[in-house]
Amino acid sequence: MLLVDVHAHLDIEGYEKEGGIDKILDECALNNVKIVVANGVDVESNRKTIEIAKKHSIVKIALGIYPIHCLEMIEKGKEKEFNDEIKFIEENIKNKKCVAIGEIGLDYKELVMNDKRKNIQKNCLKKFVNIAQKYNVPIILHSRNAELDVVELLEQENMKDKKVIMHCFSGRKHIVQRIRDNGWYFSIPCNVDRSLHFQQVVKDTPITQLLTETDAPYLSPFPGRTNRPDNVKYTIKKIAQIKELTEEETANIIYNNYQKLFI
Repeated sequence: MLLVDVHAHLDIEGYEKEGGIDKILDECALNNVKIVVANGVDVESNRKTIEIAKKHSIVKIALGIYPIHCLEMIEKGKEKEFNDEIKFIEENIKNKKCVAIGEIGLDYKELVMNDKRKNIQKNCLKKFVNIAQKYNVPIILHSRNAELDVVELLEQENMKDKKVIMHCFSGRKHIVQRIRDNGWYFSIPCNVDRSLHFQQVVKDTPITQLLTETDAPYLSPFPGRTNRPDNVKYTIKKIAQIKELTEEETANIIYNNYQKLFI
């Protein structure tokens, strides 16, 4: 069975109690994990992610700036640093060292939002979208309390039928339908087993538009424990149950979906 985790954070603290990220990734490679797409979230995280990928062949790199970090950089007068990181990300995509742009998007929950702050985030997101269009690479999107705005922005930027992945998407049913109609993908986290929302997304979405993720070290299928990439096997099990397929069939389709987007 070929397992794929398209969204994990391997550079974040939280893996120490299981022996550290290197030990975990070695175990994941032995546990049928073929690909882990490690997502960066800021300048430091992007570089740490690159270093981890150098040591582990199963790790592929997605570079990005989390929306709240984008906002903070602009508000603190670090626009040059932001633009320098944009150039760094583009250079890594151009040189085939980076397979996707992520984690990026919009977030209206973490901080008090107003129209000015929302527009700063949108302008930052558009820069990432432009790079994705230029090089035809996937974008991995965060959209907390901003689901409709993310969809509308992507539609305005002519991203219909392009390589768009909605990470842990929690929007309403009519927005889920809109995403499906645009030919975009949902990455389903390990807590699908206890989330009626994600179960409904799986039920309503063609399996050819589904991917698996962990958001490790977060969203473990076992509350209170650190999540890890090989836990996507539990997501595969639940998707297979909902779609009335074998786990092997499900895993193979998900792997093919990954290949269509990332290779």
